[in-house]
Amino acid sequence: MTGRTRYPVTFGIKTTPMRVTYDEILRVWQEADDLPDIADAWLWDHLMPIAGPKDGQILEGWTLLAALAARTRRLRLGLLVTSNRIRPPAVLGKIATTVDVISGGRLIMGLGVGGTHQPPGAGGIAGENPAVAEYAAYGLTLVPPAEGIARLAETIAILKGMWTQEVFDFQGRHHTLTGTYSEPKPVQRPGPPLLIGGWGTRTLRLVAEHADIWNVPGPPHNTLERVTERARVLDAHCASVGRDPGTITRSVQYIVSYDDPAADRRTIADLVDAGFTHIVLSLRSPYPPGVARWLVDEIVVPVRDGAR
Repeated sequence: MTGRTRYPVTFGIKTTPMRVTYDEILRVWQEADDLPDIADAWLWDHLMPIAGPKDGQILEGWTLLAALAARTRRLRLGLLVTSNRIRPPAVLGKIATTVDVISGGRLIMGLGVGGTHQPPGAGGIAGENPAVAEYAAYGLTLVPPAEGIARLAETIAILKGMWTQEVFDFQGRHHTLTGTYSEPKPVQRPGPPLLIGGWGTRTLRLVAEHADIWNVPGPPHNTLERVTERARVLDAHCASVGRDPGTITRSVQYIVSYDDPAADRRTIADLVDAGFTHIVLSLRSPYPPGVARWLVDEIVVPVRDGAR
């Protein structure tokens, strides 16, 4: 896709809760909550650091999200993305409903496959699979990619059933539920918007079938060429299932450098040109004082105004 997108560009922030305190994250979220140019805020879903020393502190994502939901008033919020391997689907559905209620209907349900055995030479982010040590430490199991996709599809079906039906039964290959009551329902009806994160071809099929938002890591993890190629794969899946690809928001994560906002603006503008209309600005810790206002002044407003 070339030329400026015809869709409005929105911006979020991501505070990766690795080697950073709750008070520091809360400071950034509350500052962003007062800035309408920032639409949403995000955490992640890891239990150990995925880089550097393994003994660094990390706060559990959904517990932290509930606390932040109670201390903010406007921001949409979620996890980029929830690992589908950590919590049973129905338990996750109850947790997510609770956060949607606490937030007054501001949750975006971010989901991803979670830890899998990646075959040698698999596409995506290069390097050692950080899930191996993390899952071993917490008694979690890695599964083959095909099983991870199948389990994610079942989770999506379970969440939708819990959120829309008075009583819900489910019989799948990997999960069985009998007589599931889930009250209250989410504030958002029929449920929070669904974001699916990932770049694999089978994951993108689920995006085309179910998601409101697709999210993918952008530079430096994935090149512009890589993410635009993946966007074309999503377009093909949409055509296959008879869905207008314009009904899926294309979201990308970008790690902010702090010391070279001009370079950040150029890269983000290229992503907008490529059709990504939701930019999540991921912040490295420690977070500078006034970082949310800095993002608005140095990145959000200049890029957004240039995309009009």
